[in-house]
Parts: sequence; C-alpha cells; structure tokens
Amino acid sequence: MTDSYKIISQECQSEIIEKKSRFIATIRPTDTEEEAMAFVDEMKKKYWDAKHNCHACIIGKNAQVTRCSDDGEPGGTAGRPMLELLMKEELRNVCVVVTRYFGGTLLGTGGLIRAYTGAVKKVLDEIEIKTMRECISLSIKTDYNGIGKIQYILAQNEIVIEKSEYTEIVELTVIIPITRAEAVKKELIEATGAKVKLEEKLKFYASV
Repeated sequence: MTDSYKIISQECQSEIIEKKSRFIATIRPTDTEEEAMAFVDEMKKKYWDAKHNCHACIIGKNAQVTRCSDDGEPGGTAGRPMLELLMKEELRNVCVVVTRYFGGTLLGTGGLIRAYTGAVKKVLDEIEIKTMRECISLSIKTDYNGIGKIQYILAQNEIVIEKSEYTEIVELTVIIPITRAEAVKKELIEATGAKVKLEEKLKFYASV
C-alpha cells in the first residue's frame, strides 16, 4: 500500500497548437472506471467533429485500474505516453482526454508523442494538485499541566487539531501522517513524562 498519492481537485482544460493541429486537453477527477469512461464518452460527443479523442486514466490509490487509447493515432503515440506522464506525476483517480483537430501537417511518431504529452503537461501546470497521505486519527488525553507542552509539539510539527474537549481532563483529536506518527507519539510521551494517553483511531488518506 502506498503512503501517498496525488489528486486533482477539479476539472481543467488547456490547449496547444502544433503545426496547425489543435490539441485540447481536458482533465477531470474520476473515482471509478465507470466515471472515467463516461467522461471519455462525454468528450467524444462534445468534440464529435475532431479527428481523434485520445485518453488515459488511472483509478485507485495503488493504480489498480489503468486505461489508455490512441483513438486512431499510430500505436503508442498518444494514450500510452499520456498514461506514463500521469503515472510519473503519481496522480490517481484522474482521467485526461486530448482532442486533436488535424491541421493538415503530419507530425510523425516523435512529434505526436511530444504534442500529446505537451498538451497534458500544460493542463497539469494550470491545475491544483493535492498530495494525499495515509494518516491516523490520534486521541491525546492529558491533564491541564501537560496541555501546553502538547500544543507546542503539535504546532512545531504542523499537526492539525481536529477536535478539542476540555472537561476534568483535556482530550485532543489530531490528524498525523502515518509516516510521522511514531516519532510524534514518542515526543509527546517524553515531553509529558508519560502523563499522556494516546489512542489510535481511524486510518485514512487526507491532504495534510
């Protein structure tokens, strides 16, 4: 299982011109293979008069599903290079369609690969990309004497406090990337002289 992966937060579109051919890249977050294929169909209907609508998609945080298509371009000149670029960027749950309106000049194999990947690179440069990290929700219980030290440690580690409860004791619920959890727990225990109760709750992915 991966510790982190990247997602896009919204749909985006960009365009490049290569020897009078228009390459329109449209990218969208897609959580399932069905969503991705529906998006591809949507783009094909929208750009029904284009010569090619090539696509690449990756579904699942471990890239369980990958699909790509050259849509009539020479084999390996569009879909596969687009997919490889998405994989290189560690993107997940994403689908990109590059629509080509032919400009009358043949680009050759190398030219096509550069154009299709160039269109995808441009749209990726224009969109917000978030890193999703495997995290734990950690309950921290302490007395009022220890809360100052704990809050200082959390602030120093830029750890998000999700919830605070002040009763006869103090309970904080925080979100910590799993790769840093053990080090932070050790620091909390040492700082309070072990006068802290730590309990791991949920594991999930979050952009922290």
